[in-house]
Amino acid sequence: MIETAELTRRYGEQLAVDRLNLTVAEGERCALLGPNGAGKSTTILMLTTLLRPTSGTAAVAGFDIRRDPARVRRSIGVVFQEPSSDDTLTGYENLRLHGMLYGMPTALREDRIRELLELVELTARRDDVVKHYSGGMRRRLEIARGLMHRPKVLFLDEPTLGLDPQSREHIWGYIDRLAREHRISLILTTHYMEEAERLCDRVAIIDAGRIIAYDAPDRLKRLMGGDVVSLVAAELPVERLRALPYVQTIERDGGAWSLTVTDAGAHLAEILATAGPVTSAAVRSPTLNDVFMHFTGRVMREDAAEGGWAERSMRYR
Repeated sequence: MIETAELTRRYGEQLAVDRLNLTVAEGERCALLGPNGAGKSTTILMLTTLLRPTSGTAAVAGFDIRRDPARVRRSIGVVFQEPSSDDTLTGYENLRLHGMLYGMPTALREDRIRELLELVELTARRDDVVKHYSGGMRRRLEIARGLMHRPKVLFLDEPTLGLDPQSREHIWGYIDRLAREHRISLILTTHYMEEAERLCDRVAIIDAGRIIAYDAPDRLKRLMGGDVVSLVAAELPVERLRALPYVQTIERDGGAWSLTVTDAGAHLAEILATAGPVTSAAVRSPTLNDVFMHFTGRVMREDAAEGGWAERSMRYR
């Protein structure tokens, strides 16, 4: 559904996306993870034809983003991070307008509206003006709108940012069900690591405009090579710890230290004896956040979301 080859974008001297090669199969769910400024939003803007690449090529649903932008747009749905539905219209009117813009026949449009409002549990609120919707209801409406024309690829920009845990679960339930039933390919950015880990088939970690790791979450975690020992201490004798044959990596984030250790349970006593005074210690299996830190040298924080694609595309224009 998506294939890029050496996709590159510059802003003057700044290299935002650097020879990106990415493939996403039909029905596959892919997360783009990266620190702010890594190139995620620029990549999506190019794939959704809102921004022309400086060089390289990309095809979405079989259509070239340069030569066939109109066909690309007909093949995709987009759910923006910022609210983009018309809050002076009702939920039903928003969906009806979207269907009209896509030239959907009246009967098909009405059937699809009915189906999607039921799916996102907004049938009872279909005739309410959107400005009276809660944040979660509005996001559900925008997901329904993005799916009105049955896109082959759905782009999601931080789709659950700012929602309470229950609303997040509902949103992902709708998206997961539709993607599976209709073989829709998903491309999403998220700062919630557990979402990417639990819901996506593959994760692309992007830093400095390049993909530095791209695989299934479980395989990425296996790259860590062992368990994670978390230590809280002002300082550690890093060189002495590195000399231990079962210590693979040591990463620091403020006063916290993460050591990747082979068979940590068997070696924890020696690690603590070597480390000296520590405030606390814990052993756990590696997470996607550990992988992210391993490849980028920083922690992905849930409060670090960038401005969304719609805002950034307007700024770029």
